[in-house]
Amino acid sequence: MEASLPNRLRLERELDEARRMGRWLADDEREALELAQQQQAQVVLVERRQRRKLLILTAVCVLIPPLWPLALGLVLYLLFPRTTKRFGLIAGALLLAGGALITVLVLTLLVAVLVALF
Repeated sequence: MEASLPNRLRLERELDEARRMGRWLADDEREALELAQQQQAQVVLVERRQRRKLLILTAVCVLIPPLWPLALGLVLYLLFPRTTKRFGLIAGALLLAGGALITVLVLTLLVAVLVALF
């Protein structure tokens, strides 16, 4: 009797799954679906751990006044992760482009001064 109970629960779960999907899943399809669900659960777990670590780091930064700008950045990232990532990418690209432009201008000015002197 006890041996048939897990088998019965598994069959009921498969029946509910078949009703949701509209058809019975083959064994390999069911295994692939379970694997995908396990991977998704693993991703969610990793994201929660990372978020917890960032919350602790933010709390530490709030307690130390010189780190308040970092705390603000972390709070923005925790509240708006996609927007903050996009903003960071755009700001990084602009900083790189600005640095390259300043380098070119300084080199041009240096060459112009050297040509004027010699």
